[in-house]
Amino acid sequence: MIPAISRVMSTQPCTVERSATLADAHDIMRGHQIRHLPVLDHGKLCGIVTQRDLHLLETLADADPDTTLVEEAMHERPFIVTGDVPLDEVLEIMAEKKYGSVIIVGTDGVEGIFTAIDACQAFAKMLQAERMSS
Repeated sequence: MIPAISRVMSTQPCTVERSATLADAHDIMRGHQIRHLPVLDHGKLCGIVTQRDLHLLETLADADPDTTLVEEAMHERPFIVTGDVPLDEVLEIMAEKKYGSVIIVGTDGVEGIFTAIDACQAFAKMLQAERMSS
């Protein structure tokens, strides 16, 4: 049976406010060893920013990380699903669209995040379970 995305997502993901600076986002990413941050506007999801987005903006625009805001680097339409969506459906869309992450939302807002790293971990566990049952 294929699990729902909520069974394999990272819960309580780190987030950043759109009014934070790029330096703030870098600090969060480095401190938690992550590459994707859901972006909030007063607690409500409004986008996503990745480590690649931050570096690209800093390189192209010669932006100052201490004064440039996250909202200038974020994507306003992140891939979002609810926690009950089957994992295979999420993986298929991620592969087709080349998304590095999906944000899982519920009635209380952001509930989790699922990244390519989470996909590798879930796949490894499935293979290990298969090997043990053989």
